[in-house]
Parts: sequence; C-alpha cells; structure tokens
Amino acid sequence: MTHSDAITKRNVTILVIAQAFLGAQMPIMFVIGGLAGQSLAPNVLWATMPISMIVFGSMTTAPWLSHVMQRYGRKSGFLIGTLAGAVGAAISAYGLYTASFNLFLLGSYCSGIYMSSQGFFRFAAADTASEAFRPKAISYVMAGGLASAVIGPQLVKLTADSFIIPFFGGYMAVLAINLLGSFLFFYLKIPKPEAPSPTAPKGRTRMELLKTPRIAVAIICAMVSYSLMNLVMTSTPLAVVGCGFTQNNAADIVMAHVLGMYIPSFFTGHLIVRFGTEKIIALGLAILATAGIVNMAGIELNNFFGGLILLGLGWNFGFIGATTMLTSSHAPEERGRVQGMNDFLVFGTVTLGSLSSGFLMNGFGDTPAQGWAAVNIAMVPLLLIAACALVWLVNHNRKSVA
Repeated sequence: MTHSDAITKRNVTILVIAQAFLGAQMPIMFVIGGLAGQSLAPNVLWATMPISMIVFGSMTTAPWLSHVMQRYGRKSGFLIGTLAGAVGAAISAYGLYTASFNLFLLGSYCSGIYMSSQGFFRFAAADTASEAFRPKAISYVMAGGLASAVIGPQLVKLTADSFIIPFFGGYMAVLAINLLGSFLFFYLKIPKPEAPSPTAPKGRTRMELLKTPRIAVAIICAMVSYSLMNLVMTSTPLAVVGCGFTQNNAADIVMAHVLGMYIPSFFTGHLIVRFGTEKIIALGLAILATAGIVNMAGIELNNFFGGLILLGLGWNFGFIGATTMLTSSHAPEERGRVQGMNDFLVFGTVTLGSLSSGFLMNGFGDTPAQGWAAVNIAMVPLLLIAACALVWLVNHNRKSVA
C-alpha cells in the first residue's frame, strides 16, 4: 500500500520526538547499569549482567512484538514497550532499594521489552514512505537519538545524588520518561496492516528469507555493527572509572559516543541514496576497526572520547546501511517475519557481546587497562566476518548482472 510522503513526514516527526525523549532512558541505563550491577553482583564478572538482560529482553521480545505490530499496528506495539519500560524501571529501583541483584536483573529484562519496541521506530518510519524517501525517513528517525544522547547523561548527573541509594534516582527518571512519552504514539498515523485473505501471497518462509543473499548479508552486518558497539560501550563506564576517572567523566564519554551514533543520521540517508548501501556499510565497518585501534592506543580521556565517538559513527553507517538494505529486500507480506527475525538475531548477538564484555573487562588481565584491551581485541573476528560477507555479496551481484 502506497501513502504520500506528507503522512510519512508527520509520522517521522513523532518518531523523532519519541526517539529523542523516550530514547534518553537507554543512555541512562547503559551508564549506570554496569556500575549498579558491579555494586550488587555477587561476583564482579557479572557486573554487566543487567545490561545483558536488557539486550536479552529485547532479543526475546522482538519476534512476538513484531507479530503484534503486524496484526494490531505499530501503536499497540509501542505502547506495550513504554508500559514495560515503566514497569522495568520500577522493579529495578526496588531491586536497588532491597539490594537484590535478582530483582535488578528482572527489571532490566522488562526494560529490554522497551528497547525492542524502540528498535521498531526505524521500521515504522519506512512503513508509509516512498522508495525514494525511505532511507531518509529511517535516517531522520535515528537522528532523534541526538537529543537523547544529551538528555540521558545529563539526567544521570542530576539524579546521581538525589537519593541516598546510589542510582535510584536514575531509574525514577526512566519511570517518568516512559509514562510521559507513551502519549506520543496516539498521534501516529500508520494504518494497521490489512488481514490477509485466504488467496493473498503468504511470502517466503524464514529459511527461504535467510537464503536470500541480500537479506542474509544485511542481517550479518547489522548483527556485527550493533554487537561490537554494545560490546565496547558496555565496558566503557567500568574502564573509565577503573582507570582513575570519575562517574561524570564516564557519563560525558557515553554522551559523546551517543552523539557520534546519531549526528551522522542527518546525512546518512543522503549518502546511501548517492553511494549505495554496500559502500556505506563498508565505511561503517572500517570506522569500527579504527575505533578499536584508538581505544588500544592509550587510556587517557582523549582516547576514550575519540574511540567512543568513532564507535558511534561506525555503528551509524553500518546499522542504518544494513537496515536500509533489509527494508528493500522483502515483500510487504513478509515484513513482520523479516523484521522480527532480524531483531531476534541482532539482539541475540548483542546479548552475547554484552555478556562477553563483563567477562573480558574483569576476567582478562590484572588491571582495567588490560581488560579494556581484551574488549577491543575481541572486535577483530566479527569485523572480518562482516567484511567477508559484504565482499561476497558485491561479487554475487556482479555475477548476477553479468
């Protein structure tokens, strides 16, 4: 079904605001989640487990939430996300109050349901867009994270000492963000998908979709871009504080990182239209590799800032490029199946990356600097996998044309 880009622009505006306001909760939880986990966990190796549970919640939510949106519309799925985000923040705050690591993990899992719903903002932007406007719509919505990159870390600073219990105020802020932000979705104008008739095309099976070269490579590149970004970002607050800097320094570095993730979104869509998805994804992978090199070059604040900004920039090109490639590679009736499968696989690898982050950071070497080096070295094999997949796709396309 084709809709005018005027409707799309209205929806994109709402989704940009949602990404900016509701999205602020993600930097908050990624800044304080590992630090709070380190204070509650029975073993420091499990310090990043709360962040891993957020991502695990997102992974396990994506398939059924995608089905809900396919059947009942985007609005229903997004409201489920904000409700779960509010509940998760409340449970996490209570876990801090009672010093219960298990409750804190449960709250983190519920927060992952919100994270999953936020992941569908980019797909919702494309629902009513023309083929020409689709990359720009996706890119603009991702650009909404620019505001969240500032709001989230600043809220961490404002709420850090607002309660006797450390980090409690941050989760109260997350609770308020979800309750207020949920009202935005009542203004969306994305029609519910029509119920398929018995004679309507059923679309390809999941296995058939995965055997489609363009879909397979898009998913692989999205998995690698997101999991590597999360692998390094999850350990960043632990590394920064462990190397002698302050919690506020960590918040500023995460803010710079998230700015790096979203500022390029103002022009990423234009670059994709001009140069093609393959070249932009390749650029993203190259920048991710450069981020690892900068991080390993030293443990001064400049290294942390420079490496994390590059990490965000590489994620932007790699992930938005892969998302655009995916949305142009399936039929409308396959949308829910493809998007749910994509986010399940993406956040599955992100969960593994997040879990690995804590083990690498605290389990390798005798100092935080050595653990930080191990985290960045771990990027190499995944970058090679994504690069090989992309080269294979380019060669496959050339042979098909020939």
